[in-house]
Amino acid sequence: MSPDEYCQNKAVQSGSSFYYSFLFLAPETRKAITALYAFCREVDDVVDECSDPSVARAKLDWWSKQINALFTGRADHPVMQALMPHLKSSRITAERLQSVVRGMQMDLDQSRYADWPSLRQYCWHAAGVVGVLSAGVFGYTEPSTLKYAENLGIAFQLTNIIRDIGDDARRGRIYLPADELERFHVTEAEILGSEHSDRFVNLMNFQADRARQCYREAMQALPEIDRRAQRSGLAMAAIYHTLLDEMARDGWQVLDRRTSLTPIRKFWLAWKTWVSGGRSVIRQLGK
Repeated sequence: MSPDEYCQNKAVQSGSSFYYSFLFLAPETRKAITALYAFCREVDDVVDECSDPSVARAKLDWWSKQINALFTGRADHPVMQALMPHLKSSRITAERLQSVVRGMQMDLDQSRYADWPSLRQYCWHAAGVVGVLSAGVFGYTEPSTLKYAENLGIAFQLTNIIRDIGDDARRGRIYLPADELERFHVTEAEILGSEHSDRFVNLMNFQADRARQCYREAMQALPEIDRRAQRSGLAMAAIYHTLLDEMARDGWQVLDRRTSLTPIRKFWLAWKTWVSGGRSVIRQLGK
């Protein structure tokens, strides 16, 4: 199996929505973004699949060394070998890849966040920097496109946090800011015990408003000249924002179930965004 095939299998097996936004890319760009996605999945799986924190730390340290080796041509993992040909053309830097690893290390260091600024820092490492890396793969000319990409990545992470509240709680993690739990009179015990309430719904509406604001700021920051190049990110925005709307329509029943879109619906949203050049998504989410 070649490095590119390894990354492709990783993407397909994950069942992620990202896969559908890559389908319409040119072959070389698709290889680059699939390799980047596979890297993110590999380091994320370390935290999710290792029950022993010391083992997880050792594995993340190994990935950090692989990043250093990547930029000297000595990386031996197939994901890093698949990334290697795209470093210059995709503007991939060691610092940004290391920031992704740092986000996974944060999951080992803490399972609660005091307020939005501290959670936002985590979101930047877990997804904002991934958005910036992805923008480089897709191609851009204006610096403001990186602000678009950062805000979009954070919007995706906030959507994931809402979707995965129940699953994360069962792993002992709560990504909702503690001061906001207090503000809406929702206790940690209620989250951990999957207790749905009107207070919880109000808290989720507040979290969703923040996510929508991040989508809005992303759309407003994207310059026209880079819109077509960034269509894959816009396709993801269409999918993730639709997921957010679905959870809202369900009354935020996220404590004991995981809301998802069907593959055909994801494909349709991605295709519709692609053929429209992303204009429909920018109009819808940028208001």
